[in-house]
Amino acid sequence: MSSAFFLYPPSSKDTFSPCPRTDLACEAGRPALSTEERQVDVGGLPITVCRSIEEDGGRFTTVSCGLITLRGERELTELSRVLAEELTCMATAMLGRAPGPTCRVLAVGLGNPDMTPDAIGPGTLRRITATRHVRDYDPTLYETLGCCELAALSPGVLGQTGVESGELVRAAAGITHPHLIVAVDALAARSCERLSSTFQLSSRGISPGAGIGNRRMALDRETVGCPVLGVGVPTVVDSSTLVLDALEQAGMSPDSLPPELTRVLETGRSFIVAPKDSDCVVELSCRVLAGALDLAFGVGET
Repeated sequence: MSSAFFLYPPSSKDTFSPCPRTDLACEAGRPALSTEERQVDVGGLPITVCRSIEEDGGRFTTVSCGLITLRGERELTELSRVLAEELTCMATAMLGRAPGPTCRVLAVGLGNPDMTPDAIGPGTLRRITATRHVRDYDPTLYETLGCCELAALSPGVLGQTGVESGELVRAAAGITHPHLIVAVDALAARSCERLSSTFQLSSRGISPGAGIGNRRMALDRETVGCPVLGVGVPTVVDSSTLVLDALEQAGMSPDSLPPELTRVLETGRSFIVAPKDSDCVVELSCRVLAGALDLAFGVGET
């Protein structure tokens, strides 16, 4: 469950850090070489789009939309359009050209479909329209659609398949030869305010399971042979992060905590907390992401 976009370097030991754990660049406080922020009016309520570029060239886009459960159908559709624009922009920056009919894209839905807070990836992939086969079976129709050659894969999780997700993705990439992989997954946040209200895009790829301490084979250019655009939605926090966040609000620095409390918080890292309306949050998030992927790379509105 949950994936980190390489915000923190991998550790050789699974030791406890008093710093609140997050997969979101906007919460990690990493310095950016440049930042561009704009607001888009959606249904009378503005959403904030923040694009940042780090010194090493890594790109992050954070779309803050407020509670998604308070958005109506028309607003959700408009949110998909905003995300599609950001996906196209980041894909263009990563590929050096805009995605189009000559571009092969492999969409990957990471996570466990049987665990609601972790079902963002599989739920999104279930709703998109794959087009790779159309190019072979009906070239005229494919040309009319004017979309990318889009393939979709939901590799499950190691405990279900016995195979690393990264290995399955690498095998699929060897078959489909994508120019770009778009990996969708659930994330961990440090603040409850970010749950069900934030979408993150990253050019750094993705590391399945890292958000809750289960580091698996990373999905990036080095491991799969092509650029990987990570897309995530924060659906969980760990209990220790909730406590640390509350202590910071009370004026206590994580570095000043007594050893006894640190040991208690270390135990808390084993407990992952999700909102009580996770089923609704995941359903709406998957619909928005699927619409965005179709608009950016697939059939979109025809």
